[in-house]
Amino acid sequence: MSGVRLTIGITSRDRPQALSRCLESLAAVSHLSPEVLVFDDGSATPIAKAMAERTFALPYRVIRDQRSPGYIAGRNQLVREARGAHVLLLDDDAALLPNDAVEQALAVMDRDPQVGAVAFAQATRDGSPWDAAMQPSRSRETCVIPSYIGFAHLLRRELFAALGGYRESFVFYGEEKDFCLRLIERGYRTVYLPDALVVHEPDPAGRSKQRYLRYVTRNDCLHALYNEPLSRAVWMVPVRLVIYFRMRRTLNVSDRWGWVWVAREIAANAGAIVRDRRPVSRATVDHWKRLRHQPEPYEIGSR
Repeated sequence: MSGVRLTIGITSRDRPQALSRCLESLAAVSHLSPEVLVFDDGSATPIAKAMAERTFALPYRVIRDQRSPGYIAGRNQLVREARGAHVLLLDDDAALLPNDAVEQALAVMDRDPQVGAVAFAQATRDGSPWDAAMQPSRSRETCVIPSYIGFAHLLRRELFAALGGYRESFVFYGEEKDFCLRLIERGYRTVYLPDALVVHEPDPAGRSKQRYLRYVTRNDCLHALYNEPLSRAVWMVPVRLVIYFRMRRTLNVSDRWGWVWVAREIAANAGAIVRDRRPVSRATVDHWKRLRHQPEPYEIGSR
């Protein structure tokens, strides 16, 4: 493996304008000489062709999978192909700002080997932070949190591989929570840097409230069955189904038979659950719950 310090991996499908903005923004970290990889999740017009006439500050390599396995599988592929010791994963509708956000995150990783992931704060194009309720934490201080938001996050490549990466059966949504729970179980932490702002301009292309609601419910159920102690898993699934109906009403989603789809998906994954279930300890669950309600202060430079 080469001495590359940082790989930047971007997942994209049929959003060339968003991807172009993201790639243009990487000029902000050109001094770090990162490796840049783009996963093309089966775009109708291949990304290599769509971007052929455009030039960017940093060279990049496209990894295309015409089967469209989804962005979770894409993230796993990007980390497998990365040469950097650290991997910054970005959605294509994210963009770096001319600040030191990435440098801050790398510095935390360098100083503290028990940090397994770093979370960034969401910002608008002009650099203004999103509302605190939409951030990985409401805290305005650097802190330890239960999990990050996947739009932009920094990982240790070797640790990610050792923990098995993201669970590809989730397909869409929830992989970060699942992975960060395993981080906690292994004694690692996720640190949130509220001043490390990264632009996030959600692109409406390919977004569906119905799909979101179904997969949120499905994957919360699968997460419980894969990871929770049995005493919690047996009641977490019916609780999540009740929450589905509440969310359907709150989001005003027309999805009469969505609960049936969720139930069928859980049944279809029964074999994989039996085979791959690795419940974490009760102490890990308790620690996760504490972090949700009260993030732990984290002093940069004290480790």
